[in-house]
Amino acid sequence: MRSRRFFVIGLLAALLIAGVGSFYASSHPDGLEFVAGETGFLDSADEPKTSDSPFADYQTAGVEDERLSGGLAGVVGVGLVLVLAGGLAYAVRRRGGSSEPTD
Repeated sequence: MRSRRFFVIGLLAALLIAGVGSFYASSHPDGLEFVAGETGFLDSADEPKTSDSPFADYQTAGVEDERLSGGLAGVVGVGLVLVLAGGLAYAVRRRGGSSEPTD
């Protein structure tokens, strides 16, 4: 029960930070891209291979409000990491078998 409460509180905190905290994030979320622009070699960069993905450039495709778009992208990112990490933990746990030492 205690670990479930910890999990729920952690999940809510992550969703809150991803969904609301992104409203107050820097307008230059990609530090490397910002520095490239400041030093003058941004124009020589190729278009990213993921530029047509639904969450490219820290935004959600089809959502016009920039803040809402960034918040949704963050919340979806938290969900994806949770699913991937949870699936990996589940697979490792099932494969590991008993944790009892053998003699």
